[in-house]
Amino acid sequence: MEMYYKALCLLIVIILVRSVEGQLNENFYKSTCPNVETIVQQAVQTKVQQTQFAIPATLRLFFHDCFVEGCDASILIASRNNDAEKDSKENLSLAGDGFDTVIEAKKAVEDQCPEIVSCADILALA
Repeated sequence: MEMYYKALCLLIVIILVRSVEGQLNENFYKSTCPNVETIVQQAVQTKVQQTQFAIPATLRLFFHDCFVEGCDASILIASRNNDAEKDSKENLSLAGDGFDTVIEAKKAVEDQCPEIVSCADILALA
């Protein structure tokens, strides 16, 4: 009987896994902002030419954003009450170069594709 329940549970798990499809789409911005990757890449390259710390700072920023409640770019949000994710003591040591890289990339993207690409996607692309 125990073997029956194990087999039944395994069957249910297999059915559930097979019925779930990934929601990510490699060409998500193809029709709305086709050059988003190039725009972000150019902005990052410009920042790297200014300072060698841009890449590790941006990568660390991405890690800290994703580590707490998912990759939602909430690390970029400042608050007046110092209660935002950016203001937590664990994140106070994040280098400004990472924030600057994402901000410059966001400005460049907004110039070409206003109000289309999310900050979370720009942070991930950077």
